[in-house]
Amino acid sequence: MVDELRKAPDDYINFREAAVEMIQTLYTMGPEVRYDNYHVEVVKSSLTRSLVERFPDVQNEIAAAFEEYIPATEDWTSVPALPTIMKIVSRSSNRLFVGLPLCWNADYRDLNIEFTIDVIRAARTINLYPNFLKPFAGRYLTNVESQIQRAMAHLRPIFEERLEKEAEYGRDWPGRPNDAFSWLLDTAEGKQRTIRDLTMRILVINFAAIHTTSMAFTQILFDLAANPAFVPALREEVERVIREEGLSKISFHKMVKLDSFIKESQRLGGNGAVVMQRKVLKDFTFSDGTVVPKGNDIAVANFAMHHDEVECSYSAFGKQTLMFLSHQENYPDPLVFDGFRFSKMREKQSEGFSKHQMVALTHEYIVFGHGKHAW
Repeated sequence: MVDELRKAPDDYINFREAAVEMIQTLYTMGPEVRYDNYHVEVVKSSLTRSLVERFPDVQNEIAAAFEEYIPATEDWTSVPALPTIMKIVSRSSNRLFVGLPLCWNADYRDLNIEFTIDVIRAARTINLYPNFLKPFAGRYLTNVESQIQRAMAHLRPIFEERLEKEAEYGRDWPGRPNDAFSWLLDTAEGKQRTIRDLTMRILVINFAAIHTTSMAFTQILFDLAANPAFVPALREEVERVIREEGLSKISFHKMVKLDSFIKESQRLGGNGAVVMQRKVLKDFTFSDGTVVPKGNDIAVANFAMHHDEVECSYSAFGKQTLMFLSHQENYPDPLVFDGFRFSKMREKQSEGFSKHQMVALTHEYIVFGHGKHAW
């Protein structure tokens, strides 16, 4: 059933409409984002292509951020994990997105952390009201608009400078930075080139990047602290790979045990009880005869899949939501943290890409969802 949901056409089961309803995009992020998602392709294409070139910048920023927020000390020091990690992730991500010196700006850093929280809170407030009152609730009962204006104050001068240089020298002017400003301007046309629209794209890219990464990394740190027996083998692998290959995006693929530890951490402690939320736009029938009526929401119960070794299959209708679970015996001793669970699986396979890598999308491991809308 997971595969059928993955392959279902968007005019029947739609990811975007589910997200719009969940976070009330029209009233929290505006019509620019609600009706035009061109920034998604910008991330998939321009950002992805730039990762190898920009990797040293991000690597340096991560090291500098750790040195500032979690400095080495001779004595034990208490550090609030998630808030500190969010600062590091925000700063490091924006070294890639907006570059220096803006990524160092504390107000800009905090703004991007706060914006996601404010949007989720605003959506919860707006969803309390009937449709005809939602525009009022979004405008007067939330602070999202003030956060957008705060972001525009930071980003306006940079966008205006880029637009002026583009008008004078053309799109490929000498010294043009390889960052999100350039990626967006390469694609944006007409109304997409207003400062507000461009600002919203930067905010939305940060919205998708900061909190999910921060929560995942914090969970990994907690699992490492709770399972110190894995540390020697992990350290040996990392040091050996760096010694032989250097530290690069490519060398990370050879850190098989580290990859496994991260994947196991997300299997047991990944975000949320369900993934692959979709809005049913037309009645949809699964191969087992289950019919999901138009207007319902549907999702996959990934928490149950990752924590239950017993073969099971069920479907249950709520008033607005259908959640289903259908899987085989995926994980022996599923409640036991085994940091090298997936590296041991990879040892049994031939060389090449393995479905047991962290980035692999399968029916059994759906922390990121599955299919073309997986994040």
